[in-house]
Amino acid sequence: MQLVPVSLGYFVEVARTGSVSAAAQALNIAPSAISRQIAKLESGVGVPLFVRHPRGMTVTDAGARLLAHARRTDAESAALVRELRTGRDAGASTVAVACSEGFSRRVVPRAMAAFRRAHPDVAFRLDVVPRQEATRRVTEGTADVAATYAMGPQHEVRVECAVVIPVAAFVPPGHALEGRESVTLAELCGYPLALGTAGTSLRELFDIGVRLEGVVAEPAVVCDALAPLYEFVRAGGGVAGVGDLGDLGGGAVEGVSYVRVDHAVFRQREAQVQTMVGRRLPWAVREFADLLVGEVMGRGRERGVGGG
Repeated sequence: MQLVPVSLGYFVEVARTGSVSAAAQALNIAPSAISRQIAKLESGVGVPLFVRHPRGMTVTDAGARLLAHARRTDAESAALVRELRTGRDAGASTVAVACSEGFSRRVVPRAMAAFRRAHPDVAFRLDVVPRQEATRRVTEGTADVAATYAMGPQHEVRVECAVVIPVAAFVPPGHALEGRESVTLAELCGYPLALGTAGTSLRELFDIGVRLEGVVAEPAVVCDALAPLYEFVRAGGGVAGVGDLGDLGGGAVEGVSYVRVDHAVFRQREAQVQTMVGRRLPWAVREFADLLVGEVMGRGRERGVGGG
């Protein structure tokens, strides 16, 4: 059931796709119908909502504010309809979670299990996506909560917590670095490296760090997933600079050891729990977000790192 006005729904789709034609294709309606509704909406609010370009449309400042309002309204309307149909304590609620891969190994699944012990009627949908996609899904309302890494201020989401998590290099048992308290980037680059792909937060900071140190890094393996990197290390192929939340010690990854990587550049990366700005969160989302905040903050304290 759709509670958001049709014109507002069309506006959101044009903002998302960047053009009337793309929105029309996504909604399977005539472009002229969308154009009429957008014109009617702009006439009603009295200001332009889009800047028209030869190859598409982008929202104005006023359009951006309306877009944020529309997304909040849509998310709250959907939650309200579910609550009206089922009641808070009747039927199953579903919490949509988006997280980057590091959070999917331990932190988020364990938080889900703990939450369901108290609320067995609540179900979860978990999507493991790149870090920026997790944030985007919360911004657009397709995810209720995101657990992801971020660098720099986040203005499009509400940051429920932000904690700097230490980075570690994984090494096979018996490796020369095993047992060390820490290792420098220069030392790390003296071994065959398995790294994440460009665009991941850890790889971006690693590349900045080696440039600052004047070190040349030539990875032996580059991959966009963690599991192959761990297996490469396990098999004695080298070391992996992929220390992620929840994997540092405690037997989290069998067959490898970890050594903390000592460089200030990695303090720019924060583990965050994110929700939509200004949205009235349904009770299950609010309580799960609070639980997840506790998990993330606790892991930051375990490593002796503050957050804010």
